[in-house]
Amino acid sequence: MARDIIHDVVKNALIKDGWTIIADPFRIDYEEFSLSADLAAERPFAAEKNRQKIVVEVKSFGGLSFVRELQQALGQYEMYRDFLELTAPEYELYLAISEMVYTDFFTQKAAQVIIQRHQLKLLVVDIEEEEIVEWIH
Repeated sequence: MARDIIHDVVKNALIKDGWTIIADPFRIDYEEFSLSADLAAERPFAAEKNRQKIVVEVKSFGGLSFVRELQQALGQYEMYRDFLELTAPEYELYLAISEMVYTDFFTQKAAQVIIQRHQLKLLVVDIEEEEIVEWIH
């Protein structure tokens, strides 16, 4: 499957933010299903020996219909989250999007309802600077 056009930008932003990329892509295997999320990364917790671990699905939302792409991304996100809970519960799942997509679409009331009802965790990235702008939990 082809990488999203902002895949490398998100990867670089995570590295700049102190994350170590541990998988690109990250396989999630459960029973008969084998899924591939875009990235997995980790970094030490402050003053702790444990590591914070995340899985990141990258989406540019560059198609003709934001709603259609959100439907597809939400389905992926839900499946990844379900199988991560069963196979690798130490990972938190994030949907990575550009700052422009967040501002233009994800701040809309209807999108906010979806974010809240489905408890989407978002990673908002400045595409030009390759920096993380915001973590939304």
